[in-house]
Amino acid sequence: MPADSDSATRKIIHVDMDAFFASVEQRDDPDLRGRPVAVGGSARRGVVAAASYEARRFGVRSAMPSVTAARRCPELVFVPPRFEVYRAVSRQVRDIFARHSRWIEPLSLDEAYLDVTDDKQGIGSATRIARLIRAAIRQETGLTASAGVSYNKFLAKIASDQDKPDGLFVILPHQGADFVATLPVRRFHGVGPRTAERMARLGIHTGADLRRCDMDFMVEHFGSFAAYLYQAARGIDERPVRADRLRKSVGRERTYAQDLVEEAALREALAGIIDSVWQRIQDNGVTGRTVTLKVKFADFRQITRSSTSADTLADKAQFAAIAQGLLARQLPLPQGVRLLGLSLSGLEQAAAPEAAVAEQKAFDF
Repeated sequence: MPADSDSATRKIIHVDMDAFFASVEQRDDPDLRGRPVAVGGSARRGVVAAASYEARRFGVRSAMPSVTAARRCPELVFVPPRFEVYRAVSRQVRDIFARHSRWIEPLSLDEAYLDVTDDKQGIGSATRIARLIRAAIRQETGLTASAGVSYNKFLAKIASDQDKPDGLFVILPHQGADFVATLPVRRFHGVGPRTAERMARLGIHTGADLRRCDMDFMVEHFGSFAAYLYQAARGIDERPVRADRLRKSVGRERTYAQDLVEEAALREALAGIIDSVWQRIQDNGVTGRTVTLKVKFADFRQITRSSTSADTLADKAQFAAIAQGLLARQLPLPQGVRLLGLSLSGLEQAAAPEAAVAEQKAFDF
C-alpha cells in the first residue's frame, strides 16, 4: 500500500478466532464441550497454552502455570496440544481470507489483519465481508471467530475484542476519536500493567486523558512510545496491512511430565521439537540464520544457547544438525530437564512475496 495513501480511506478487518486451540479440542471431542479446558501443561507442571471460555470464567489464562490454573479451577481438563491440527485449521481460515483480499497480514495461527479497501469480489462493504468471512469459518471449520472493522489496524484490533466471542463490531471513521476517548489506557496495544500504573500516577486513565497531554509531556514520560500513544489517542494509525510481514522468530517449546536425564531421551525429545519448528518455518514461508536452544532444568534454572550462520539455513537437515550440536555442547547436563525449546530468528522470506500494493477506492463501510 502506498505510504502516501489516505489512511482514512482504508477498510481494515481484524479477525480473531475464539479461544482457538481450546475450541478445536472441544470441536473434536464432544466430551469436552461445555467443560473448562486448558491446552498444554498438566495438573502438576507446565504452562497453559490456551484456555476455553469456560476455564476463563475461573481466571485461567494462557501463559499461566498449570498448578495455578488447577488451583483456580479444580474441574479443569488438561489436554495436550495438537499443533499440526491447529495449523491445518489455520490454513483453512487463511484460504477463506484469500477469497476476499490479497492483503493479509497474519499475526499468529488464530488472528490476522485484512485490507479489503479493494476487495477481490467487488463487494465494497468491509462489514459485509466480515460477516461473510465469519459465516464461512463457522460452516467450513465448525468454529467461531470475532471480527473488528474500522479504518485502521489499531481500531480494528480493539473492535474485534469488543463483542467476543462470536461477535462483530464496527468503528466508523467519524467515530474513531470519540471511541478511543472512552477506552481505558490498558486497552491500548503495548500498555502493560507497569505502564498503566505509571499513567495512573500521572492522572491518565483513559484515551481522553491521553489526548489532553501535549507531545512534550508524552516524550518526557514515555520516550519512544510517545508518538504511538499521541496518535492512537486521536484514533490515528498509519500502519498499512503488510502481506509480506515477517515474524521476528519461529519456535516451539515443550514441558515434560517427567524430567529428561539420559542423553538419548534428550536427543529424541529435541528431534520432535525440530520437526515441529521446521513445519512452522515452512508454513510461514521463511528461513533464518540464528538457531536458539532453550533448556529449563528441574530447579527452574534456565539457559539459552545460540548459533548464527553466515547464510540463511538451506534445509531441515542443516537446522537439525545445528540444534543437536547446541545440545551436544552442553552434555552432560548438571541435572534433569523439565523443558526444551528451539527457535529460528534472523528471518527472511524463503521466496519473494507478491507485491503488497492496493489501490485505494472511495470509502464505504
